[in-house]
Amino acid sequence: MLRVEGLCAEYQDEQGRVVKAVRDISFDVPEGKFFTLLGPSGCGKTTTLRSIAGLERPTSGEVAMGERVVSSTRRNVFVPPNRRGFGMVFQSYAIWPHMNVFENVAFPLRVARARHASAAIEGRVMRVLEAVQLDDVRDRASTKLSGGQQQRLALARALVLEPELLLLDEPLSSLDAKLRELMRFELKRLQRELRITTVYVTHDQDEALALSHRVAVMEEGVIRQVGSPREIYERPANRFVADFVGRTNFVEGSLAGRDDDQLAWIVQTDIGAIRTRPDAALTTGDRILLSVRPEDIELTEAQPADITNAWRARVEQKVFAGDASDFRVSIGGRTLLARAHPSLRTKVGEPIWARIGPDKTVLLRDGTSAT
Repeated sequence: MLRVEGLCAEYQDEQGRVVKAVRDISFDVPEGKFFTLLGPSGCGKTTTLRSIAGLERPTSGEVAMGERVVSSTRRNVFVPPNRRGFGMVFQSYAIWPHMNVFENVAFPLRVARARHASAAIEGRVMRVLEAVQLDDVRDRASTKLSGGQQQRLALARALVLEPELLLLDEPLSSLDAKLRELMRFELKRLQRELRITTVYVTHDQDEALALSHRVAVMEEGVIRQVGSPREIYERPANRFVADFVGRTNFVEGSLAGRDDDQLAWIVQTDIGAIRTRPDAALTTGDRILLSVRPEDIELTEAQPADITNAWRARVEQKVFAGDASDFRVSIGGRTLLARAHPSLRTKVGEPIWARIGPDKTVLLRDGTSAT
């Protein structure tokens, strides 16, 4: 298991000011799991990864793999990156252009501290090339590979040393959209088949949700929430996470109390009274922020049978997206984003019904934390 505890890192900017890139980061990654650091540019996720790899020296904190501590300011331990035994794939791949596919993967074994016989090198390289589906191009020049093949070659080179930890720094960002989606499936297949403990860095929320067992969402050098992809998306802990991961509508209001059957809270908002079902102790009068995903706003041309949280609206804008249609609908003076099946053909300017299920709202008290 990878353990990161109290990690802090800082540097000086061009004006000589101290910038705290990472502030008291702590998390665990169980053996064989895929853990993603997700966040916008400059949030500290790459600095965290480089600190784990040994490419950055933290100002404080500890990094351990199992019982082996590789970095600790408290114990005055710092193992150089070449002795940590971790595999790393960078955004640029860093493939050696003068070597063919086989030699690119074999090179780490040839220069390793432990000597490997030629037969052993051949066997290990071919096993890894088969895993990444490049065994049929073993003799091809690395410069003749497609973008996806180069990405898999970089992975093979990191895997050939059989690392106990694999570190990936935005390895798919230079690929086109279709190839990037294909490589997500390949990465997920490889990680699960080989059961390598993996830490992945990305700013792409789709990648994080598709690949990970757990996700840590970062902002300004701190972790704002750690959870499964479903938890992060469906139950964001605060406004930043709700806004950064996917699209959402924020509706402000105040808590008016419970409804007649005591099963839901009523929040008074500028679009009307919204019933919601939070699991926390609340007080009438509390300021509330509701987060509602576009796909959780049900649109129908006919009045729904259940008119709880349902309003007559008007279509302000409509965009066809292939497998869905994105609508902007106005309720009173408020515009909400909704997503519906493309079979809904309501035109711009026409009336429509919009409904929000009480269990589809995420309640954020004061806009900062989930209940």
